[in-house]
Amino acid sequence: MSHLHIDRPWLELDLGAPVQVLSWAINRPGFVTATRILWREVRDADLTLGLDVKDWLEGELRARGAPDAVCLLTSRDVRRVHEHRAHVDEACAHCVATVGLSNAERIGARTNRSAKDWGTINIAVAVQTGMTQAALIEATSIAAQARTATIMELGLALPAGLATGTGTDCIAIAAPDGPENYAGMHTALGEAIGAAVYGAVRAGGRQWMTENMTHTQKET
Repeated sequence: MSHLHIDRPWLELDLGAPVQVLSWAINRPGFVTATRILWREVRDADLTLGLDVKDWLEGELRARGAPDAVCLLTSRDVRRVHEHRAHVDEACAHCVATVGLSNAERIGARTNRSAKDWGTINIAVAVQTGMTQAALIEATSIAAQARTATIMELGLALPAGLATGTGTDCIAIAAPDGPENYAGMHTALGEAIGAAVYGAVRAGGRQWMTENMTHTQKET
């Protein structure tokens, strides 16, 4: 069972045991084994010009005693995290998401952000079902669909059309190694993953939109 802990500037999703994780995280991308997924909140003072971000992050993780964790970077206040659990038949999925949209993008287009306004959507999903690597890849697709559907429903308008995500989104899927080969939209597992991601990202996206419609000073 996965559990969430907040220790700002860190956010930790404890996976309960060593499991396989698939992501494109800066420090441990691809298929790896991990016991936790971390978020590291960053500010401009942390990421100075010319900094090797990967080396800096690995140093931060060593200092925390978590060199083997998969870590996501966010400029979002980690206390503004959202989580959602979904259960469909025997399938269970737990999604944790931080959502900032200050560098929102429309798929197929790019906006010149001039190296500022780096918001991001960072998503981690923990499932209890034992999955193959192929199923993990399919699960990543399901999570991405759920994120995109949610962001489009928020109605954030860009010059190229409605936002579909940000330029720095990251998704991590964690699951035990096992026989399940499929996690598509016709499966209980795919439904649970999609519902969990949709619920967490919707809550986070709505909070960000509310904050940025009511405050002059934007917080990503």
